Amino acid sequence: MTASAPIRDISAQPALFQTILELIRRTSTQLPDDVVRAVTAARKEEAEGSNADVALNVIGCNIGLARENSLPLCQDTGTILFYVHTPVGYDQIEFEEIATQAVREATKVGYLRQNSVDSITGKNTGDNTGPGSPVFHFMQWRKPHVEVKLMLKGGGCENMNAQYSLPHPDLGGRDLKGVENAILDAVLQAQGQGCGPGILGVCIGGDRATGYSYAKEQLLRTMDDTNDDPLLADLESRVVDKANQSGIGPMGFGGRTTLLACKIGKQNRLPASFFVSVAYMCWAYRRRGVTVDMAGNAGEWLY
Repeated sequence: MTASAPIRDISAQPALFQTILELIRRTSTQLPDDVVRAVTAARKEEAEGSNADVALNVIGCNIGLARENSLPLCQDTGTILFYVHTPVGYDQIEFEEIATQAVREATKVGYLRQNSVDSITGKNTGDNTGPGSPVFHFMQWRKPHVEVKLMLKGGGCENMNAQYSLPHPDLGGRDLKGVENAILDAVLQAQGQGCGPGILGVCIGGDRATGYSYAKEQLLRTMDDTNDDPLLADLESRVVDKANQSGIGPMGFGGRTTLLACKIGKQNRLPASFFVSVAYMCWAYRRRGVTVDMAGNAGEWLY
């Protein structure tokens, strides 16, 4: 669901409103611990005083200041992507309306920048709402609570997304080697753009729309997890290793840290098609989550 929800009276669900508002604050201002550890570890790989070392140091200072002052990690607070699991029978329409109100409030108090504009007129709506903003992906499950994951994906890294159709005359055939070459080509084309070091979410298969959507879902995984599929786990590791030998480095300044991670999933495809979809995420890898009880109260904070 991507249409903007109407203004909603939150009096019936004040706890849910506050939970979502706090989720937005944490997502926008506090980089998850697994990402912070990856950035910190990357700096140890760079030569002291090098451009890459300086870039990663500035990133580290940015992370600390944003957390300490509850300020957005980046001036581009990005596309607002909610991934929501709900019990059967849960009112998803009401959730969307209340969450949209929380987005409006988060923008008003400064957790989010005014980032949503009309695609024809360029007029800023001023509150991050409008057709397609925020974005909601609803899924049902049989658990007795709601799980909400939020991702904020900036425009710079979104511009570096890429999609390939195999076979490709320069990249190879419909096999893992062709897939690997396609992913590495996406890294090469991004160069210093997209605010690297980057994190890649990749989907092998699907159609053009579901491929991109599932590639972004891979970015909900933690940095240090291991793919359940050993072939894909090996491919993830190989892509990161080769990308980090490219010399592109943080922000394209050179160095050993071009990628922090690569997360790959697969979906069935039609025999006539073989797509490789790459969702590029910047170092400001903003994703958080929370479990919510039926009264809207926060339970466990995720990531």
